[in-house]
Parts: sequence; C-alpha cells; structure tokens
Amino acid sequence: MAWIKRNLFFVVGGILAIGLLGAAGFYNYKGWSHNTAAKDELQKIYNELNELATKKPSPGNEKINNKQAAKDQERVYREWIQQASEHFQPIAPIPNPGNNVVSSEAFASALRRTIDLLQHEAEAASVVLPPKYSFSFEAQRSLLKIAPASLGPLSEQLGEVKAVAEVFYAAHVNSLDGIQRVRVSDDDASGSQADYFEGHSVTNNLAVLTPYQITFRSFSPEVGEVLAGFASSPHGFIVKSVNVQMAGAYTATASAMYGEGGPPPPPPPPTAPTPMMTGKGGLQTVLDEQLLRVTLVVEIVKLLPKR
Repeated sequence: MAWIKRNLFFVVGGILAIGLLGAAGFYNYKGWSHNTAAKDELQKIYNELNELATKKPSPGNEKINNKQAAKDQERVYREWIQQASEHFQPIAPIPNPGNNVVSSEAFASALRRTIDLLQHEAEAASVVLPPKYSFSFEAQRSLLKIAPASLGPLSEQLGEVKAVAEVFYAAHVNSLDGIQRVRVSDDDASGSQADYFEGHSVTNNLAVLTPYQITFRSFSPEVGEVLAGFASSPHGFIVKSVNVQMAGAYTATASAMYGEGGPPPPPPPPTAPTPMMTGKGGLQTVLDEQLLRVTLVVEIVKLLPKR
C-alpha cells in the first residue's frame, strides 16, 4: 500500500493505459468483423454474377416449359403488331400508277381533278374555303412541267392532303382556312408561304412521319368531331399539337400566313340563339358559344416495308 501511495500517479496512469488499450482492441475487432462480413457479401454477389454470366438459357423442367412460354409470348406480340397495323393503313398516292412511275402530265391532270373534287366536297359539306383554294398546291397548279424528281413525293402529299381535308368535311367545320405541307419540290420555292409548313419528315426504324399544319374555324363540338375523326381513321394520324383562340382574334397572324392578299373572308356569323324561358319568373337559358379558330399539327405515320 505504501508503494501505491508513493506511486499513485503511476498506478492511475497504468490503469488508464490498460483501459485505452482494451478499447482500441475492441474497436479494432469490431472493424475487422465488419470488413469480413462485407467481404463475404461481396464474394457472394460476385459468385452470383459469375454464375449468371456463364449460365445458358434453360429449356425448363417437368413443371415449366420455357420454350413453349417463349413461343406463346412471340405469338401474342405478333397478334398485337397485326392489330396495331390496321390503324396505320397507307394512304394511296394521287395518281397511283401500277409501276409507281408518275409522269408530269399524269400528276398535273390528277391535281386538277383532285382540287376540283375537294372543292365540290367542301360545298356539299357546307365548309367554307378560301377563294380559288388549291389545297397547298398553288405552285404546281399552273405548271405544265413539274420537277421530275419530286413527282413521287408530290403524289404522296396530294393523297395525304385529300385524306386530311375529308376528315374536316366529315366533321362539318365552319371553314377550312388552310392546309400547310412540307416542301418536297424545287417548284415549292416559288409557292406562297401560306402553303408550307416549316417542318420536315422524320424517318426512324419503323416509319416515316410527315407533318401537316391545318387551320380551321368551328365551334367546340366540331373540334371534337375532328379529333375523333383522326383517332378513328384507318390511317396513321397523330395530332401533335392543338392551338385554339377566338376566331375574332386572328388578324396579324392570318395576314402573315396568307400573304399580301390577307386572310380569307370569315364565314357568316352564326345566328343568335333564341332565349328559352324555363317558366314564369324563371331564368333564361341561352347558348352563347364563340366561334373558334384552331390550328392543328398532324403527323402521318407511314410504316416502312417489312424486311
């Protein structure tokens, strides 16, 4: 005891040193255990990945037939592709010769007939058109000789424009102000800006997507009919954008679109609805819908031939 009293600080320091060494050993052992567990987990994951990398697809066993399951899935996918293709039927070009060779004379004649037909269909459907409208083919309408390299694309566009216009005729819109297409011919460089849409066709692994911009005026029910017409069409129509404004608000935009001649005259304003009384002292029910000016961007999806 006397020695401890004489060396009290030494004894206390020794006890503290032993405690610190024990704590250090404990933490070292804990870290070593954690590292060992992490190493074992990493080795397990590595073994599983190595097994998956070297394993070949199994045909199955007496309970599971993987080969038959793969065949069933392939059949389902092919049936789905067949059903989907029914909504992407190609639009026939105008003219559509059997040898796919379009002459300048044949296209010019078909263009005149198609424009005349579309004008008569618009009249029958009570759809107002701009005066002497050429359905975006004003540049080609007066030509006797059309750039030979563009006859094929132009005939495709003529067929597509006809299909697009007839959707609006079926919906009985008030007026079809304009259809704009992408330029495909050298002759288009001299055409009116109102006939063209500053876009381009896009080709991917499955199809060619060609955009058109259409401006029309109608009430909201007819807008719904137009969208329903595109949705139910057997052809691949995709409505990419819809821009709606009040018909009376289009001034400078339409003037720029139709050039110096200005926009076409608007159709006659709708007759004001007659108020209907709900009863003596009751409220009047009046339909006060505004005429709309709508601009659609529609893409036509043309599937590539099967390889």
